[in-house]
Amino acid sequence: MEYEIKPAGKFSLNLKELWDFRELFYFFTWRDIKVKYKQTFLGFAWAILQPAMMMLVFSFFIGNLLGENKNVDIPYPVFVYTGFIFWNIFASGLQNAGNSMVTNANIIKKIYFPRLIIPMSSILVSIFDFLMTLVLYIPLLIYYKVNISLVGVLVCFPLALTLTLITTLGAGTLLAALNVKYRDFRYVIPFMIQFLMFVTPVIYPVSIVSNKWLQFILQLNPMATAIDLARGMFREEAVEPDMIFYGSMISLLLLLTGIFYFRKTESYFADLA
Repeated sequence: MEYEIKPAGKFSLNLKELWDFRELFYFFTWRDIKVKYKQTFLGFAWAILQPAMMMLVFSFFIGNLLGENKNVDIPYPVFVYTGFIFWNIFASGLQNAGNSMVTNANIIKKIYFPRLIIPMSSILVSIFDFLMTLVLYIPLLIYYKVNISLVGVLVCFPLALTLTLITTLGAGTLLAALNVKYRDFRYVIPFMIQFLMFVTPVIYPVSIVSNKWLQFILQLNPMATAIDLARGMFREEAVEPDMIFYGSMISLLLLLTGIFYFRKTESYFADLA
C-alpha cells in the first residue's frame, strides 16, 4: 500500500491525514504522561496538588479582601479553583506545545507523519491533568453547597473548555513553530505565561475592573472569556455577549494564525530542529 504525501492548505488542519495517523495521538500523549509522572512519589496527584495549593494561597491572601468588597458572589476557594483548572490547561498546554517540536527533533528527522500531531498531543496531556483536577473540584462544590445552574453545566462549562482548547491550540502551534526557528522563545514562554495569568481574571473577578478601556482589553483575552464562562454556571445572569463575541473571534484568529505559520514553516522543521 502506497501513501502519497501532499502538502496541506495553509489554514487547514488536514483532518483526514490526522485521522489516518490517529494512533500516534495515543502514543505521544501516553508517552508524555508517563514521562511527566514517572518516578514521582505522588504520581497523578501532582495534577491536583498544583491548583489546590494555588487555591489555598490566594484564598488566604486575597479571598478575605474580595469577600469584604462583595466582588465575588460565590465562596472564593470555588471561584479561584474554577479559574485555575482552566488556566492550567492553557498554561501547561502552551508550555508543552511550545517546546514540543524541539523536544521531538529526533523523531521528526527520521519518519514522516503529520507534524501537527506533536503539539496537539502535548495539549492532550493538559486535558488529562484537567480531568484529574475534577477529583477535587466536585467535592469542593459539594462542601461549599454552591448553587449550580443546569444550563450553565450543559452550556457554559463545555463552551469554556472548547474555547480554552482552541486558544491553546492556536497559541501552542504558533509558539511551537517559532521555537524551532528562534530558540529565544524557550525563555520567553514561561515569562509570557506568568504575565498573562495576571492580566486574566483567574484570581479576581471581571467586575473588579472599572476602567472602560481595561474592560475592552480584557474582552479581547479569550482566556478571560473562557474562565468567565466557566463561572457562569454559578450565576443566574448570562455572560456578557460582547465578551463572548470578542473572545471567540480572537481565539479563532489565533488558531488560524497558528495553523498558517505552522504550515508555512513545517517544510524545514527537520533541518532546523
